[in-house]
Amino acid sequence: MRESIRLGRIAGIRVGLNYSVIVIVVILVFGLAFGRFPEVKPGLATWAYVLAGIVSALLLLVSLLVHELAHAVVARRNGIEVAGITLWLLGGVAELRGEPRSAGADLRIAVVGPLASLVVGGVFAVAAAVAHAATGPGLGVETLAYLAGINGLLAVFNLIPAAPLDGGRVLRAFLWWRRGDRTAAAVTAARAGRLFGYILIAFGFIQFVVGVGFGGLWLILIGLFVVGAASSEEQQTRVNAALHGVRVGEVMTPDPVVADAARTVQSLIDQVVLSHRFSTYPLVEDGRLAGLVTLNRIRSTAPEERSVLRLADIACPPDQVPTAHPDDLLTDLLPRMAGCTDGRAVVLGDGGQVVGLVSPSDISRTMQLSDFRGSRPYPPPRGADLMIPHEERTWRP
Repeated sequence: MRESIRLGRIAGIRVGLNYSVIVIVVILVFGLAFGRFPEVKPGLATWAYVLAGIVSALLLLVSLLVHELAHAVVARRNGIEVAGITLWLLGGVAELRGEPRSAGADLRIAVVGPLASLVVGGVFAVAAAVAHAATGPGLGVETLAYLAGINGLLAVFNLIPAAPLDGGRVLRAFLWWRRGDRTAAAVTAARAGRLFGYILIAFGFIQFVVGVGFGGLWLILIGLFVVGAASSEEQQTRVNAALHGVRVGEVMTPDPVVADAARTVQSLIDQVVLSHRFSTYPLVEDGRLAGLVTLNRIRSTAPEERSVLRLADIACPPDQVPTAHPDDLLTDLLPRMAGCTDGRAVVLGDGGQVVGLVSPSDISRTMQLSDFRGSRPYPPPRGADLMIPHEERTWRP
């Protein structure tokens, strides 16, 4: 889930919002201000209900952020890089770059989120009790009580043993510990997630048909998300198993044609694109990576502007280009190969120079060859150090 609005950093972790979070905020505010709050605390002004709804929605987002921050902090303590946290329509996502190295680490990362939600719910419950004792029952107390309950519900729901929920991660960690096979454990957790998603869809459909309310549509939406995410997780698990231990240097296409970022788009077309079979061109400036241009980005430019547009003007900026070292694990690079680079990554040498590219076709070929490495997903040793150096090939018009 990509962020649309960057909020900043907390504990060194990037935090952002996806525009879809606006939908859940509107739904919450409307449902609380014109449904729940008037029903339990009648007779107040409309603006009071709306204000309580807005406060509740914002504090719920803060609660979701605390939940995801707990995952992220524990993941970093267990050696996993955290790309950032994004809040969106159905909650939050902590983007982890890499996988836990042990069942214990997997369990710690998974269980800390629901525990954080329980703690937050407890804080709101205590605050509600204190406010009730000080001021008596009121809309403020009801707001705090609602937040306590919703955080408790969030913790319980997330502990259901079905991926991609936290409970699915707990199930994966337990099966990994018992069986000693992380791949089989992850596949089982993902299939449990798919089953749970289908159950949610069925219950939502029944609710909607019998006219219980639009809550059924919400269950269907959540169920569809769970089914899709669980299926994606199973596929990713199989990919990681096939590529386990493979180094970037074993997969990359060496000696990419690099171009000067200051040159025009038309000069690249005339002197390289029409005479070579490459589709990706790293840009350099003073010997350093300055961006990445693909054929798709070139096609998107107007023909009449190509003679004046510089390659730097149309390139994916360097801070958005996934990079890796030849000795890095390919499975650690894969989660970052998205965005404006069309699934490409640039491989940099020890001095920061461009030494290779990793493209979807490179990964596809490696997947096709994975069966020839034997049936064991973790065969030792991988032989990643057997690399032949190549001369750098640079295009300079």
